[in-house]
Amino acid sequence: MNQTASKKLYVGSLPYSVTEEELQNLFSQYGKIESVRIIVDKFTGQSKGFGFVEMTDGDEAQRAIEAVNGMKFNGRTLIVNEARPEQKRERSSFGGGGGERRERRGGGGYGGGEGRGRDRF
Repeated sequence: MNQTASKKLYVGSLPYSVTEEELQNLFSQYGKIESVRIIVDKFTGQSKGFGFVEMTDGDEAQRAIEAVNGMKFNGRTLIVNEARPEQKRERSSFGGGGGERRERRGGGGYGGGEGRGRDRF
């Protein structure tokens, strides 16, 4: 068999009760498993309903995708595909767009006109 590079798989729509051991047992039918991780909420420890399985052989991983994607597992229909590379997210203290502060002058929400000390933002 031609060994190809390892491949990380995304597994979605997991039952919240599934364990990493159960997930490993499911995927090990299709090849050697390098790692299994179910993503949990950092505050509650409750599963978020998805995880990742890394398989050592890309061909075996592809067979696992074809076999497990759409499979019923503990009452849920699994979604399995190749995981996308993790992207770095920029953190900002502002929740949205722009990132630049704008001066407010006139009657725009701060109730004052120009020159009254309200334009320091």
